[in-house]
Amino acid sequence: MAIFNFGKIFFTGLLISFLGSLPLGTLNVAAMQISMSDGVTQAMLFAAGSLTAEIVYVRLSLVAMDWIRKQNRLFRILEWITLLIVVALAVSSFYAAAHPKVHKNVILSSTLGRYWLGLVMSALNPVQIPFWFGWSTVLFTKKVLLPRPDYYNTYILGIGLGTFIGNCLFIFGGQLVTGILNRKEHMLSWIIGGIFTVTALIQLWRMIRKKDVNYQIGHPEEVVTDAMEEKLETITSKTPHPH
Repeated sequence: MAIFNFGKIFFTGLLISFLGSLPLGTLNVAAMQISMSDGVTQAMLFAAGSLTAEIVYVRLSLVAMDWIRKQNRLFRILEWITLLIVVALAVSSFYAAAHPKVHKNVILSSTLGRYWLGLVMSALNPVQIPFWFGWSTVLFTKKVLLPRPDYYNTYILGIGLGTFIGNCLFIFGGQLVTGILNRKEHMLSWIIGGIFTVTALIQLWRMIRKKDVNYQIGHPEEVVTDAMEEKLETITSKTPHPH
């Protein structure tokens, strides 16, 4: 029974993390662009860095919920920093598209190691905090997750694998797109610049409407989508609650 419960926790974390990494966002699109410009290895290092920061945030969401709720000012600052980074990524992509001699996004091709670049960008991106805050709340309520270190570690391992698989789809997808649009780097830069622009506009819209990180942490039920919760129910309803 104990092994089965751990397996359920592991695959629950994997499923949530994998599905959550599929929508276009700053980090997975950046990983895709690095894959296209610098290769799979550098993109993997970037993904590993971003994954490290995500795991730290998940751990905080599990053991420091009360502290997280009080960090309104910090999250507001991080949101503005993230918005500026996304705008800079969009501008850099458009610049590369408009100048034939520039083949890479200036920011993503910086001298900073790809692992550290992913770590910094992920650490400054507060969007994942309410996502995991909301899901942790749901899992505690359903008694799928219990306040035990072994449960936490199993859950985080599943999350790490799920995020890694999701990032691989974008990384190798970037390689596929590069092969299809061979020698059309500028077209790719226009497309990715457009994605970053839409991402920035969505974040700005949420911040203006007060649907920001602070709001989402206070309303975790709005972070967890019905579709994802139904998939979670499919897993948890087939086995008894852990004791």
